[in-house]
Amino acid sequence: MTKHIFALSLGAMLFALCVPAEAQQPTRIPRIGYVIGSGPGPLVDAFRQGLRDFGYIEGKNILVEYRYAEGKTDRIASLVAELVQLPVDVLVSTTGRAILAAKQMTKTVPIVMVSINDPVAAGFVDSLARPGGNITGLSTLVRELAGNRLELLKEIVPGISRVGVLLDPESPFAGIAFKEYESAAPTLRIQLQSLGVRAANPDLEGAFQAGVKGRANALVVARTPVLTFYSKRITDLAIKNRLPSMCEQRQYVENGCLVSYAANDVAQWERAAYYVDRILKGTKPAELPVEQPTKFEFIINLKTAKQIGLTIPPNVLARADKVIK
Repeated sequence: MTKHIFALSLGAMLFALCVPAEAQQPTRIPRIGYVIGSGPGPLVDAFRQGLRDFGYIEGKNILVEYRYAEGKTDRIASLVAELVQLPVDVLVSTTGRAILAAKQMTKTVPIVMVSINDPVAAGFVDSLARPGGNITGLSTLVRELAGNRLELLKEIVPGISRVGVLLDPESPFAGIAFKEYESAAPTLRIQLQSLGVRAANPDLEGAFQAGVKGRANALVVARTPVLTFYSKRITDLAIKNRLPSMCEQRQYVENGCLVSYAANDVAQWERAAYYVDRILKGTKPAELPVEQPTKFEFIINLKTAKQIGLTIPPNVLARADKVIK
């Protein structure tokens, strides 16, 4: 009997030794940190879809920690710090402030950006082909399209001579945004007026009053977290003041902005999941080149045009990728 028990115990021990160590331990679920300057919306949905396309199911084989600043940009750094300290395996963001904060806080946590600013000029990466650190991802070329947007605005409303640029003056990238438009304006015989909306006290009505007082006859809305969070209110005020508006994001046009010209945000955020997948499978961020979009969307809101009494020229309307009626 004793020999039989000993034989069973020995057999159990040998079996345990033969089973691979990884089979004995529960599989660790990777944790992703996601920081956005506004709130939940289509970009979050796009990222989730991208993860599903790569076989990730939230709560089963991946965890995503979402943090929303809801237009309060002074919260962004603390949200990033919270995620870095958890810690997360990858940090994802489109917000310049978040990317800068993360770069300062960690050299080890991989960061996937969907950057509206030039990532090289902003100091996020060394170069597009060789990022060189723990940051990689996508550049949406939002700022580089400033001249194209003013040209389109001039085609739509040939008589415009003064354009208000709505922006957050407290953003570290506000100066870059304004300069991009400023460099293209003289050729088109357009004067620009800076209209600041501060995140701490977003006086949208005051900004529009300043624009009307300054005789602005069109509006450009620079893409920042605080303005994105208030996009519906901004487009309502533009319609109320009968100002033709050019926006840097599709979401604005769906909320009532007259036109937008930009990369497809949904496609960009779905693509961000590719970078997350590669990093989780062992590729270092420095080895993943930063991608840039090759196609841009020109979207027109015809309903808004009618509300402000504007007729879109047929040749411009024909070039639109999408028309909202």
